[in-house]
Amino acid sequence: MLADGGRGLPAEGEGLSSITVTDALSAATRDSYDALAAEHADVVSAGMDDRPLDRALFAAFAELVRAGGNGPVADVGCGPGRVTILLSRLGLDAFGIDLSPGMVALARRTYPQLRFEEGSMLALDLPAAALGGLLAYYSIIHIPWERRPQVFAEFHRVLAPGGLLMLVFQIGDERRHRTELLGTPVSIDCYRQQPDDVTNLLREAGFEMWVTAVREREDTEKTAQGYILARKPSAKNA
Repeated sequence: MLADGGRGLPAEGEGLSSITVTDALSAATRDSYDALAAEHADVVSAGMDDRPLDRALFAAFAELVRAGGNGPVADVGCGPGRVTILLSRLGLDAFGIDLSPGMVALARRTYPQLRFEEGSMLALDLPAAALGGLLAYYSIIHIPWERRPQVFAEFHRVLAPGGLLMLVFQIGDERRHRTELLGTPVSIDCYRQQPDDVTNLLREAGFEMWVTAVREREDTEKTAQGYILARKPSAKNA
């Protein structure tokens, strides 16, 4: 199994977040994933057949979103769209957002029936309370730890009351920097997360926790994997 941030990349190069393009780090991340999309489209678009727990949790997430009114669902940091299409097949009105124009173009070519947009996780181009659900599948891992409160506040803003949030990430305390992936020069920072830290920050942002789970590392993975499902309180509970 690859611990790849949902994009089919090797274990140390996981994910893509949408941090602001005015920041030098985010510009480097964007350019790195543009290069990977151009040179390794077959790898970054690999399927999810080897991730039964992830697929089961997507199904639970989808069921909860549908039960709450089945509002639109944003796959934030969607990469080539391989999770966005799974959410759509689960009956959700799913669309993808990614910082990398190359990844967005690849997703649009691969899944022309779905909508994909360029965007920043810190400033989503969405109205308040617009979403029934938001998935960040290995996409907060490029956000510096000190900027997570801003990201979680933005997630809270765009979710409707009762809306569902799902986060997936590698567990740890390390910041890693990659300069090469699949033979392609890159400049990517990856920030591992502690589940307790993330849940505390989510509560501070106004979320209610529903599930926190840890899966031990497998095969080529270097760390355990963390899963969190949280809910924006409904209007009657707010």
